[in-house]
Amino acid sequence: MSKIKTSFGRRSFLKSSAVAGGGMMLGFSWLASCQSKTEEEVMAMPKEWFEINSYLKIGDNGIVTILSPNPEFGQNVRTSMPMLIAEELDVDWKNVIVEQANYHPENYGFQFTGGSRGIMSRWEPLRMTGASARHMLREAAAKAWQVPLDEITTDAGVLYHKVSNKSAGYGEMASAAAEIPVPEEVKLKEVKDFKIIGKSHKNVDAKSIVTGEPMFGVDFQKEGMLIAMIEHPPAFGMTLKSIDDTEAKAMPGIKDVVSVKSYKDGFEKGGFDTNAFSEIVAIVGNSTWEVMQAKKKLKIEWQLIEAYSETVVGFRGDKKTVNIPAGLESTTSHQIQMEALAAKPGKVVRKDGNPDKAFKDAAKIIERTYSAPFLAHNCMEPMNAFAHVQGDKVHVAAPLQIPALIIPTIASSLDIPVENIQMDLTRMGGGFGRRAYAHYIVEAALISKQVNAPIKLIYTREDDMTNGIYRPTYQATYRAALDKNNNLTALHIKAGGVPESPLFANRFPAGALDNYLAEEWSIDSNITIGAFRAPRSNFMAGAEQSFLDEIAEAAGKDPIQFRLDLLQRAAENPVGEKNDYDAERYAGVLKLVREKSNWDQTPSNVSRGVSAYFCHSTYAAHILDLTLEEGKPVVQKVCCAIDCGIVVNPDAAKNMAEGAITDGIGNALYGELTFKDGAPEKKNFDTYRMIRMGEAPKEIEVHFVQNEINPTGMGEPPFPPIFGALSNAIYKASGKRHYQQPFLGTKKVIG
Repeated sequence: MSKIKTSFGRRSFLKSSAVAGGGMMLGFSWLASCQSKTEEEVMAMPKEWFEINSYLKIGDNGIVTILSPNPEFGQNVRTSMPMLIAEELDVDWKNVIVEQANYHPENYGFQFTGGSRGIMSRWEPLRMTGASARHMLREAAAKAWQVPLDEITTDAGVLYHKVSNKSAGYGEMASAAAEIPVPEEVKLKEVKDFKIIGKSHKNVDAKSIVTGEPMFGVDFQKEGMLIAMIEHPPAFGMTLKSIDDTEAKAMPGIKDVVSVKSYKDGFEKGGFDTNAFSEIVAIVGNSTWEVMQAKKKLKIEWQLIEAYSETVVGFRGDKKTVNIPAGLESTTSHQIQMEALAAKPGKVVRKDGNPDKAFKDAAKIIERTYSAPFLAHNCMEPMNAFAHVQGDKVHVAAPLQIPALIIPTIASSLDIPVENIQMDLTRMGGGFGRRAYAHYIVEAALISKQVNAPIKLIYTREDDMTNGIYRPTYQATYRAALDKNNNLTALHIKAGGVPESPLFANRFPAGALDNYLAEEWSIDSNITIGAFRAPRSNFMAGAEQSFLDEIAEAAGKDPIQFRLDLLQRAAENPVGEKNDYDAERYAGVLKLVREKSNWDQTPSNVSRGVSAYFCHSTYAAHILDLTLEEGKPVVQKVCCAIDCGIVVNPDAAKNMAEGAITDGIGNALYGELTFKDGAPEKKNFDTYRMIRMGEAPKEIEVHFVQNEINPTGMGEPPFPPIFGALSNAIYKASGKRHYQQPFLGTKKVIG
């Protein structure tokens, strides 16, 4: 049983007590803290509720309400995070009610959903919350019964002193426990003693979702609220010149037409202040339909932007200069630029051994170039935000991933103090990185200020798809040197993109061979890009794993064994000191997926592809079974093995893996956004092809490596390797390798 300090300095650990209803509140403010408070749904309600800096409140009847701190967009942290508190509190899960915490950094720390870091970053702090409350309850019982603390045990929300045969529910001791000093340190449970963690629990919001309860941002309502929609430039590289709104304003139900500029002059942007069009036109009216009709009557003149540079402050405070070129860009011109840069030496990021000599001495050289297009996020729920500005105060409610990082921008744009911003966090209908860029909330606030009314801003699907933020377009050239015995002697990677490189120079197979060279390049662009599920990995995994399969075939080796041989070298005698993966854990998922899929007994009627990748501190491997039917790939089954440490909620983790696999297959086959003269050529789902229900894998089997390592990422890691597994399976089925995504696109057949 491990011990953990409760405070990192006791200042950060706060306790509030209240006697009404016999309740107890416990709270601490730290990077990853969480609040709990009680509400009785089935049993009688307490006499009063407490709205202080509380994180855990226990009612007089033992009911517990846990406020989940992180925004929720389908990854089920609203279930998994409260499970961490409930486990250490030792309460019966059926007596727990979960609510969403609103934005409150003093209470909840950095409320961030993204990067697959939710559970990983809050693993110990949330458990500490529950453990501290349990300790205080035990101490209250020990004092009440005049017995030693060590003799007090707990089980499912009940305190026991077995020697005297005394017992009491948590609710009976809650008021007294609130007077107990917070312990300096607490003991956390050992993994073998978990009763809630590691067991599957249903999504606490499942009933609300399927019955259509208003949970999402687009559901938000307030009396007197108006509807706002935007009109932005038709192409990247353009900005607003003039507006003729006469006809639009005369339309039924229309209240006003305004232009808003997201950022004040001189505002230093943060890394998530990316905005495709910082100056837009907004039309405001009584209803969505009336506003949509009036939008058609707007007469707007746009003009080309001039080239400029800006300084952007990164996530960790680092600053970089971003160059925004003038001009209207096109996919064809991007391709020409990428091919030209790929033919030149790039910036050397890592070099091991003497790759030049190894290639000069090679008996065989394999060189392949892989590319992938821009991708749109296409969250099921388009961007939306509620805002009501009243004087120097603003109330906003919106679905977003990182509330803390948009708050300074709102304050700057409205010229109000940060503390005057109230932000409610709604459930998100998808995020995948798109809702980390919350310019739409700033727009909503500025519109509300101009029209002096509460408004809800709603993007149409066309507004969303043509407004960024996109997955960049990438290209990577791989070269492999083989000796006369077909042994791999050197590897060279040169990768780049518009406007960033996807290269991870220190990931596998770096460290697994003596001679290794990694170079990168990039092309400036005025097309806005941002985080897209497993950023950069979502491209590099497919390219890398497809190329490794091709090397394995040239070497006459089984593709799994070929990878395992490289990983064995990396484990036993690694090259370099910056390798950012654990070779044994990496090999572990390959061995597990080989076993679970019966790799050595591939059915005669299917073609199989394998792929494995490491990102977000997690290892994932897939084996995909595929058939060709009338020239079209049909995914019969995907067998998946994942090492993400301790799995908090197995069903939820499987759901994330299944979603990532299906999402990846859809993007690999169909995902593509192209540009002509700065304008996206696809604006809605009639042209932007998404995977359909009948095209999803007929079966997905998910297996987890069993260990006691602290949890790591889960939402993103299963996504990148599916691209390579699909590509390798298609090759086995058709005899043709695919080097450009999408593999299918508008084509009807493979081959």
